[in-house]
Amino acid sequence: MISIYICDDEEAVRHQVKTALEWKIFMENYDMEVVCAAAARELLDTLEDNRRSIYFLDVDLKDNEWDGFTLGQELRRRDPHGTLVYITGYGDLAWKTFQYHLEAFDYIVKDGEQTGTFAVRCLEAVHARLQDECRDPAEVFSLRAGDETRHISLADILFFETSPKPHHVFLHTADSRLDFVGSLNELETRLGERFIRVHRAYLAAWDKIEAIDWKRNKIRVGGRECLLSRTGKAALKKRWGEGF
Repeated sequence: MISIYICDDEEAVRHQVKTALEWKIFMENYDMEVVCAAAARELLDTLEDNRRSIYFLDVDLKDNEWDGFTLGQELRRRDPHGTLVYITGYGDLAWKTFQYHLEAFDYIVKDGEQTGTFAVRCLEAVHARLQDECRDPAEVFSLRAGDETRHISLADILFFETSPKPHHVFLHTADSRLDFVGSLNELETRLGERFIRVHRAYLAAWDKIEAIDWKRNKIRVGGRECLLSRTGKAALKKRWGEGF
């Protein structure tokens, strides 16, 4: 279970963020728990060293010893892989995290009743990142689509198709089509036996093939039709055997 710590001088802010996060954790059944919502010294006294946690920290702590950035440094020392999220009344302090080498995940600008909502959105993003990190890299296909890097589970991919755009490929899932730079020859080598080349323009997921129309030279994959070439027919028969 991942522990969550909240540090803010304002009790009202602590309560608001804690309540919002606990409700989100309950509704989504996240494997997380808010274990402390307090001022800096109490948080440090509660902290379990070397346990990866998430920290929501106020920047402007009214403490003789700690501000948000020096506290972040201490948390980084105790929990090098923890996730730091800063809560601040100012939107222009991001540069300070670089000065302190803190690698903050995000900033939440205090905005009355919206502060809890912003914290929940941030928690969603942190949870998504942690889920991605836990996946077996061998079970995920990563691609660059526009300005985004996407991670698609291999189990969700129906087939790859050459794009009319040179050196581009379409990736098809049940509910999306993604365009990225690549070639079917490279993908065929990279993905191995989980996919089969059924046509020079199609690389299909082996376990997603639902039907083969030998006369019309087509296959059905996840409810979609792909072309089937003579070479593709031979590859299918070799994989399945000659009993057709």
